[in-house]
Amino acid sequence: MASLVEQFSARVGAAFAAIDLPEELGQCTESDRPDLAPYQCNGAMAAARLAKKAPRAIAEAVAAELEGDALFEKVEIAGPGFLNFTPAAAVYGRQANAIAGDDRTGAGSVETPRTVMIDFGGPNVAKPMHVGHLRSSVIGDSLQRLLRFRGDTVVSDIHLGDWGYQMGLLVTELEAEQPDLPYFDEGFDGEYPAEPPVTIEDLSRLYPQAASKAKEDEARAATARKATAELQAGRRGYRALLKHFITVSIAALKRDFDALGVHFDLWKGESDVNDLIPDLVQDFKDRGVAEQSEGAWVVRTAREDDKKELAPLILVSSQGSALYGTTDLATILDRQNNVAPDLTLYVVDLGQSDHFEQVFRAAYKAGLAKEGSLEHIKFGTVNGPDGKRLRTRAGGTFRLADLINEAYERAQTRLHEAGLGDDLPEDEFNRVARMVGNAAIKFADLQNFRTTNYIFELDRFVSFEGKTGPYLLYQAVRVKSIMRKADASGFEPGPIIVGHDAEAALVRRLDGFDAALARAYEQRAPNHICEHVYSLAQAFSSFYASCPILPEKDEAVRASRLALAQTTLKQLELGLSLIGLEAPEKM
Repeated sequence: MASLVEQFSARVGAAFAAIDLPEELGQCTESDRPDLAPYQCNGAMAAARLAKKAPRAIAEAVAAELEGDALFEKVEIAGPGFLNFTPAAAVYGRQANAIAGDDRTGAGSVETPRTVMIDFGGPNVAKPMHVGHLRSSVIGDSLQRLLRFRGDTVVSDIHLGDWGYQMGLLVTELEAEQPDLPYFDEGFDGEYPAEPPVTIEDLSRLYPQAASKAKEDEARAATARKATAELQAGRRGYRALLKHFITVSIAALKRDFDALGVHFDLWKGESDVNDLIPDLVQDFKDRGVAEQSEGAWVVRTAREDDKKELAPLILVSSQGSALYGTTDLATILDRQNNVAPDLTLYVVDLGQSDHFEQVFRAAYKAGLAKEGSLEHIKFGTVNGPDGKRLRTRAGGTFRLADLINEAYERAQTRLHEAGLGDDLPEDEFNRVARMVGNAAIKFADLQNFRTTNYIFELDRFVSFEGKTGPYLLYQAVRVKSIMRKADASGFEPGPIIVGHDAEAALVRRLDGFDAALARAYEQRAPNHICEHVYSLAQAFSSFYASCPILPEKDEAVRASRLALAQTTLKQLELGLSLIGLEAPEKM
């Protein structure tokens, strides 16, 4: 379905072509001066040098070509040569009915669907998720929803951190506390217990405890490194422990992700590609992709046009260990073998930019991926009121589970304060509060362009007023209430007839859905979806205030306005679903 902007651009482009100027000069946009006209074209300004004429003279010639065109009620020239367009009322009505009759409310699909892998740069095993994981979770989830909706095949992978030094720390700390466990007996050849010897609370305590000791005691650190090497070499008891650590951690992670409404196709970790590393390293050596440097094997990633120095990627350390970058390269190989993605998106914070630049260049150099097929979807930090990374009052790391629960509790309070949901059964009220809490923290994050740092202010985020997730849910519930009352009164939606300015403004917002999704898709930026659903909700609110729906006596007008409300709800819920939000039926 062509949007009004696309229809106008085609028609104005044809007018430019008729006076022997490039058709692309007819590109129209929504006006930045809506007080003058809803749409504009600045092509005459750009054409002046090409045509060697004054912009206004070009605009007059274009306007003459458009005279009598049924698309436009008015074509006006402003200033030195800006073209302003007011669509005919029938054009608004025709477009509104087309959107209303479309299951996707005007949203298109990509011309050439791709297979896309999304890597969430997942949390580490044995560590509870903290607020820093919020952004990767909600941005990555919104992107997988958007890409699927636009027609791509998407495979999402949490990509757990379950390999490396932290595992050696855990193994050795557990051994210090429970040395009699069979996992530490190298001579044990029986079946290891099916039940894990630790809980997630144990792991959450053991890791920082071990890390602190290792920082203060080099001998303790050396013990952990030795255990790490033995684990990676295949020591049976350590591998069995690793499986337990992963099982316990995934169960805890799933609780947090389920609470956020975030789901993955794959729960693979770094350890899943360990068996690929020896052959990968040997292949890099054999083909000269890797070279020796100070006892290590490295891949040179610097380029002549680099503006800053980029260090080589260390493939194998001087101690013979494969590192984080090596695991990432093996993961790329594994994904090529099993998924063959056209594009892989890594949703990881800005601080990892240099690392991913090294990994991507090494992968391209080795032929593991096509140039440009790996993208780092960077994002900024979640900060406290002091502008620094969000911390607890005690100065510690803010656990994500605690943040989700606090949002839920604040949502309960705010609902009661607003007199919302008081007539709902307790279970349903609590379910609505969960939706409101999630909407608060998700929308607050996603409404910012992803590289922007933002201040976390939960009291503001849970408000039902202003640019917030709860405001959007409230507007959706409001429309649902209107539709229920209409149904109870026997009123039905009908053909849309646009006569009021507020109706036209609402149609323009509905008509902008596909363009907003296209921007979000191209820029990997869900904030464009947030901006659209918020502006749509505002336009509906203005429409509702100016145009009575149920009290309207004219049946055709009432049916038209009901159809506009119904279409708004459908598009609003679609947009909300793309940022991972769900609106309740009632509040």
